[in-house]
Amino acid sequence: MELRHLRYFVAVAEELHFRRAAERLYVAQPAVSEQIRKLEEELGVRLFDRTQRSVSLTVAGTALLGEARRVLRQAELAQLAARNASEHAVEQLRIGLLADSIPAGVSLALQRLSGSTPLVQVHLETGPARRLMDDVRAERLDAAVVALPTATNGLRATPVGEERAVAVLPIGHSQAGRRTIDLEGLAPERIILLARESNPAFHDAAVSSCHEAGLSPTFIEIAEPRVEHALLSVAAGAGMALLPASAADHHSAPGICFLPLEGAQPVIETAVLTRKDTEHEATLAFLNAVSRAGRLSVVSAEPVPVALAA
Repeated sequence: MELRHLRYFVAVAEELHFRRAAERLYVAQPAVSEQIRKLEEELGVRLFDRTQRSVSLTVAGTALLGEARRVLRQAELAQLAARNASEHAVEQLRIGLLADSIPAGVSLALQRLSGSTPLVQVHLETGPARRLMDDVRAERLDAAVVALPTATNGLRATPVGEERAVAVLPIGHSQAGRRTIDLEGLAPERIILLARESNPAFHDAAVSSCHEAGLSPTFIEIAEPRVEHALLSVAAGAGMALLPASAADHHSAPGICFLPLEGAQPVIETAVLTRKDTEHEATLAFLNAVSRAGRLSVVSAEPVPVALAA
């Protein structure tokens, strides 16, 4: 039994006239008669009593009419649901982030994107800068948030803003009670950094800033590219760490405090990298949100220090 058979049957049952039913269906009358004949053969019952002057429903036809109408209504609802699902389909947006840096401008852009385009489903993943860029080029990611400078060949860079560094000290350190700390205050400390491959631009800026300040600290790299491991190393007394300032907004550990660095160094630029030829609507909406939020993303040089007691 096909939906077409039921539509023809309902039209004849409601019109009780084959010609008028054909006109209602915009088909020839013989086509209606043929479909009714096939339906009766399939069901093995007569649905209509026909004479030259009238058409009437049989008992079987009357029983079928209510169910046929219900089936046709359900079919219409199913079609409507499918169309609505297509029109309101959730679009995926895949964004790569560095393990140690989520700039404030990016967080603000994602909040705005959620409010303006709620049907975009954002998937976030972290990884080293080079892999994130390769994933964008290979279309495994739609966008990657990285620190500059970096090789952006073939990619479009949308500026996010500047990000400064913070020092991470054990809560019992002699300098932990200060509001800020300068690089000279780190000497002759051991300085913990994430492995260079995780965020080359920040790593190089931190090392260069120390050397420019006349310092020669022992740099300890955390092989596992996770901020939590660096914080736990600080809490355990392995040294103090240098991290992008946004790490203080998204990470914590007992027994440590974050102190902004005095002066201008190190400072890094951040950007969202996308394919130059992208026409992906969710990606373009994200870039628009980033552009509007960019000037608000600069991390203050003097945020309130955060102390976390053991």
